[in-house]
Amino acid sequence: MDQLSEDQSVLPTGNQDQIEDKEKPTQGQEGDSGDEWDTDLETDEATNQRQSQRQSFSRAELYLQACRRTGTIPVSSFLHHLGEVSLNLNHYGVGPQGAKALAIVLQSDNLITNLELEDNALWAEGTRYLKEMLQTNICIESLNLSNNQLHLEGADIISKMLLDNYYIKSIKLSGNEFDDSAAKCFADVLKGDYVVKELDLSHNKFCDTGGEHLGHMLARNVGIEVLNLSWNHLRMRGAIALSAGLKVNSTLKHLQLSRNGFGHIEAESLGQALKQNSTLQLLDLSSNCMDDQAVTLLCQGLATNDTLRVLKLSHNPLTNIGALTLLKTVKNNMKSAVEEIDISTVFVCEAFVELLEQARQTHPALDVQYSIMSSVTRNISALQIFQKFLGERNESIMDFFLALDLKGTMRVSTSAFRKAVKEANVPLDQRQLEWLIRKFDHKCTSTIIYSQFSELS
Repeated sequence: MDQLSEDQSVLPTGNQDQIEDKEKPTQGQEGDSGDEWDTDLETDEATNQRQSQRQSFSRAELYLQACRRTGTIPVSSFLHHLGEVSLNLNHYGVGPQGAKALAIVLQSDNLITNLELEDNALWAEGTRYLKEMLQTNICIESLNLSNNQLHLEGADIISKMLLDNYYIKSIKLSGNEFDDSAAKCFADVLKGDYVVKELDLSHNKFCDTGGEHLGHMLARNVGIEVLNLSWNHLRMRGAIALSAGLKVNSTLKHLQLSRNGFGHIEAESLGQALKQNSTLQLLDLSSNCMDDQAVTLLCQGLATNDTLRVLKLSHNPLTNIGALTLLKTVKNNMKSAVEEIDISTVFVCEAFVELLEQARQTHPALDVQYSIMSSVTRNISALQIFQKFLGERNESIMDFFLALDLKGTMRVSTSAFRKAVKEANVPLDQRQLEWLIRKFDHKCTSTIIYSQFSELS
C-alpha cells in the first residue's frame, strides 16, 4: 500500500451531513411566493450552486484534516481559491509533508488542471507523494515543480511518474540541480513519449553527456513542441548531439538555448540541423559565444530553411559584420519565414539600416531589434535632408547633378559635388556630407556616376 493510501483515514466521515445541513434553506429563505423557483432552469442553477458549495466545503475540510494529520500548516491560498482550475502555490514553503496533504486532496480532484508548486522545498520526498496522487488524478495537465531541490532522486521519481501518466502535457523542472545522470532519466522515458508537449529543464547542470542523452531523446520523441534548456552547460559533444537530434525531429517548435556554450563548432552543427529540420519556429541563442564567424556558420542553414520565424541572438560577441551577414542571408532566401531577429545588443551601421529597408520589400513582416549610434541615425537622414532641400527649390537630384555636368558625361567628381553642396547651403554637417558622398560613390573612385540615381529623383 502506498503512503497516500495509508492516510485515507483523514477523509471526513461525519462532516458531509453537517455541511449539507448548512446548505438547506430555512423557512422563508426561498421567497414568500416561490415564483423565483418556477422554471427548470432556475432550479438547475440553484442545484448546481449548492453542489459546488458542498464540493468546496468538502475539499476544504479534507485539506484541513490532511494538514492536521501530517502536522503541517494549511496554505491559505488553497482555501481562498477553491473552485478554480489553476492552483498557484508558488513560494509558499509547502515542504514534503505539505505536499502530502495536498496530494490527499487532489488524488480525487476533477477540477484543477494547472498545479503550480515552484520554490516550495518539496525535495524528492514531496515529489513522491505527488507521483502517487497522479496515479489516480486524471485532470492535471500542467505541473510546475521548478526550484524544489529535487536532484537525481527527484528526477528518477518524476521519470517514473511520466512513464505511467497520460495526462501531463506541460512540466516545468527548472533549477533542480539536475546533472547528466538526471538527463538520462528523462531521456529514457521521453524517447517514445507523445503526451508531453512542453518541457522546461532550464537552470540545471547538463553538460556533454547530458546533451548526448537529450539529443538522442529528441531524435525519437514525437510529442515535445517547446523545450527550454537555457542556463545549462551544453557545448561541444552535448551541443552537437542535440543538433543531431533536432535535425530529424518532427515536432519541436520552440528551442531555448540561451546561457550555454554555443560557439563555432556548435553553430555549425545547428546550421546543418536547420537545413533539414522543417518544424522549428523559434531558436533562442541569447548570451552564448556566437561571434561573426559562428553566425556565418549558422547562416548555412538559414539560407535554405523555410520554417524558422524567430531568432534571438542578443548578448553575444556579434558585431555589425555578423549582423549584415545574417540580414543578407534572410533577404536572399525568398522562402525564409523569419519575422523577428533579436540582435538588440549589436550596434549596426548605416549599411545595415539601408539593407533592412530593402529586405522589408520582399519580407514585409521582418522585425529586427538592434542598437544604433545617434551619429549613424544622423548620417542616414542625410539623403532625406538633401532631397527635401532640393524639393523646396523645385529641383530633383538629377537636376542638381546635370547643373554640375556641363559636358554631359553623366559623371561628376566628388570634389565638385562637395563644393556645390556647401555653396548651396544644404543643411548637412560634414559627417553627413561625407556619408552622402560615400553613398553616391560607394566604390570610392572619386567620381559619381549619377545616372544610376535617377530613381531617387
